[in-house]
Amino acid sequence: MSDTTTTSTSMPLNRAVGGRLLYVFILGDVLGAGVYALVGEMAGEVGGAVWLPLLVALGLSLLTAGSYAELVTKYPAAGGAAVFAERAFKVPLVSFLVGFCMLAAGVTSAAGLSLAFAGDYFGSFVDLSVVPVALVFLLLVAALNARGIQESLRANVAMTAIELSGLLLIVVLAVVVLTRGDASPGRALEFTQDTTPVLAVLSASLIAYYSFVGFETSANLAEEVKDVRRVYPRALFGALITAGVVYVAVGVAAVAVSPPEQLAGSTGPLLEVVKVADVVPERFFAVVALIAVANGALLTMIMASRLTYGMARQGLLPTGLARVLPGRRTPWVAITATTLVAMGLVFTGDLGALAETVVLLLLVVFISTNIAVLVLRRDTVREDHFRVATIVPVLGAGSCVLLLTQQEPQTWLRAGALVLVGVALYLVTRLAGRRTGSAPRADG
Repeated sequence: MSDTTTTSTSMPLNRAVGGRLLYVFILGDVLGAGVYALVGEMAGEVGGAVWLPLLVALGLSLLTAGSYAELVTKYPAAGGAAVFAERAFKVPLVSFLVGFCMLAAGVTSAAGLSLAFAGDYFGSFVDLSVVPVALVFLLLVAALNARGIQESLRANVAMTAIELSGLLLIVVLAVVVLTRGDASPGRALEFTQDTTPVLAVLSASLIAYYSFVGFETSANLAEEVKDVRRVYPRALFGALITAGVVYVAVGVAAVAVSPPEQLAGSTGPLLEVVKVADVVPERFFAVVALIAVANGALLTMIMASRLTYGMARQGLLPTGLARVLPGRRTPWVAITATTLVAMGLVFTGDLGALAETVVLLLLVVFISTNIAVLVLRRDTVREDHFRVATIVPVLGAGSCVLLLTQQEPQTWLRAGALVLVGVALYLVTRLAGRRTGSAPRADG
């Protein structure tokens, strides 16, 4: 349902993306902002064994990634979970809800990242209240978005290099502290007292899952990838496993250098490692972290505004959201609307709460995709494509349901309110379409 979806009369996109660039694109989407900000949240849940929920989250992500790999290589020009839902279920409302959950997850993620930006990393330079800084940050992101961001894969390579370098630096600094005899690697095997380890890991995995989301957006590049049926699965699984290895290393390094309770009390937990190591200036690492968080927020809001614009053009949201600036040709109404929603969400919870809301919304999308794989097995195509064992989408859907059961009531309320707004907009749009003699298109 994004603006990358084309109609049958549109010209095909240029297949210019090779395997390496696709790998870096997915890695850049997955890496960065989540782990930079949420290691402390995980430490607060599980204690020193931060690496374990990260490993669990990686395994759960790979299950759903298997479903995406099958559907993307089966329908390489389709692009996106909403289109897969439309093909499988042929119910416009279901397809809309899948697309809107993606949209709501993006806006909520941007709100959470704005709080991460305004936290301890930003506090290394200026001591200001978090909420006002977060709101100004979102306005600046909107201004850049409206100006017309010409992001390219080359730029993504550069940003990914910065994000990855910052995470690898944490591992190196932990080794430095270890050689000085000041680290405690044994903390990586300790759990929070007065808690059941299994439940603690499951709860922390819900937060850790946020650090792996982003791979699903690569489905929108399917039509631009050379030899997509061979390349896409390798790039997808390779990027997720790379991110998982880096995350586990960072998790072990962070708790070895700094006690879990200290990490849990910081909105810039990796900065605690830099402080203890006392090798790299804190402000240097803070800049790296701020770049990672800001890049994640900008890319997320670009996706959310274009998705809103695309859905409005398809008649699934009010058509006013499809208005563009005459000169810049950017969807200024969609940008304004998504920014205002993100700013409102800043007041509804902290980074951890917003991250859990993002995960809840995406779990709904992932359940749909996993079920769609099974339904669409009846639809055969002539070309060979990647195919997962039937148990994979079954376990993928089951794992998503399991994580949904771990969500707090307030998270359900926040996500439910967003979905209700979407349903209301959908119904109003359909009613307006009937009055004017037009109807929403159900082509995804």
